[in-house]
Amino acid sequence: MLGILIRFLAALVLVFATWNPTGWSFVHWLISTLPNVTAGLVFVGVILVIGWILFLHATLESLGLLGIILALAFFGSLTWLIFNFGWLSTGQEVLSYVVLVVISAILAVGMAWSRIWRRLSGRVEVEEGHD
Repeated sequence: MLGILIRFLAALVLVFATWNPTGWSFVHWLISTLPNVTAGLVFVGVILVIGWILFLHATLESLGLLGIILALAFFGSLTWLIFNFGWLSTGQEVLSYVVLVVISAILAVGMAWSRIWRRLSGRVEVEEGHD
């Protein structure tokens, strides 16, 4: 469980560092400095791109397109249920946070899927060598 939690926290950092509704994100920083791009901005941008590629590649490889669609359906219906119970308000800012958390959750599941699958099924996935 700790590994999944760490992956979820890493995904949250990646997603919220890229964009969030507070105004403190890479996208806001980029927009505020254009057209004067700095070395720090480029460096942070490269780090974020590396993070996104790692998370997206792992998620696509482990879940596949059908798995991503199912994860979207699962988290989307869970979100709808939470809103339906009245546990969250339907304001635009709340919805923005929920979408960012759902994206993070899907990325975390994608990163941890082989570990989750091993626990659920008792089977070990072995990647075939590509010659």
